[in-house]
Order: sequence, then structure tokens, then C-alpha cells
Amino acid sequence: MAITPVDIANMALATLDEAPIDSLDQDIKAARLLNLPYDLTREAELTKYAWVFAILTASVVGSDTGSGDCTLNWAYELPPDCLRPLPLTYDGEPNGVPISWRQEADIIYSDQSSPRIIRYVANLTDPNDWDALFTDVLVAALAVKIAHPLTHKAGMIDIARAAYDRAVDAAFRSQAIQRAGRLSTSSWAIQRGDNRWRA
Repeated sequence: MAITPVDIANMALATLDEAPIDSLDQDIKAARLLNLPYDLTREAELTKYAWVFAILTASVVGSDTGSGDCTLNWAYELPPDCLRPLPLTYDGEPNGVPISWRQEADIIYSDQSSPRIIRYVANLTDPNDWDALFTDVLVAALAVKIAHPLTHKAGMIDIARAAYDRAVDAAFRSQAIQRAGRLSTSSWAIQRGDNRWRA
């Protein structure tokens, strides 16, 4: 059975023991509170972890910027659906030998010539393309965001946060998330381009 964004929203409301809505555009408080953060929360939860179902591979053609050998002189444009690239390797395989690279906006710079195989977390918008464990995480994340403004009950915030933690733990235990994919403060700096790997 197909699942819709309204189904996701209603699961979040059920977590908070609130009545369901008919549409995210409905002119009631619950719908308004869910409609605003829905897409941003989905993108944030996809970006936060390396969800196996959302990892895609692409061969990208680069251009030589002319900055010279032994520099990050090859520029590669990321696919339009890329939320974040995963660490680059010589052969494009997840456990391959790392290569030097940095990211600036939607461009990756590397010292390796074109073409490059890159792996990245894609911005998948259709709930029917998601792993069920990601759906659980997104439902709980939405519940956390709306718990206070909707219910004004501290206990509901705690319930939503506990549901979120359980959902993330379940995803890691089931290997729906790559272990090396969780971003810490230091690895976020790496993802943003502060890395200089050498083979």
C-alpha cells in the first residue's frame, strides 16, 4: 500500500496522541505545524546519517581548473539530488583507498582526473522509496518538532525524543545506516572539505 506525506504526518500526530489530519494544507494548527518543517526535517534526517537506501552512485565528469599538478585542480559538479557526498576513493568503492578532496557548495575539487565515481546521499522525496526504519525516524523527528507548540506538555516532548532515539538505534542495529556515515563534529568538518587524504 502506498504511503503519503499525510500518512507520515498522521503517524507523528499519533506519537503525540493527537487526532489525525486530512491534508498538510488543512487550516488547522496540527497541519500548519507539520507542513512547515516537513521537507526540511526529511532532508535533515537524510543528511544526518548515511542511509543505505538513499546512497546512490554516479560517474561525474570533471574539468581541469588549471591550478597545476598536486593540487585539487579537478572540479566536479555534484548531481542535483545530492544532499551530501560520501568520502571519495580511487575506485569509488566505500572501502577503497581515500583520495584528497574538498567540497565548496555543489562542487567537489580533487587531485584525481576525470571521470570520478562518487557515492552520495540522495534527496529522496517519495515515502515509498524509503526504508521503513527511516520512516520511523522521520515520524519521531517531526513529533519532536511539534510536540511543544501543539501539546504544551513536557511529557509529550520526552515521549517524542524517546521514540526518536529508539528509531535511530533500531536503524543502526539493522544496518539500515552505514556505521561510518554518522556525522560527528569533526567528520562534518571533513565533509565540508577540511580533509587532505593521501594514499
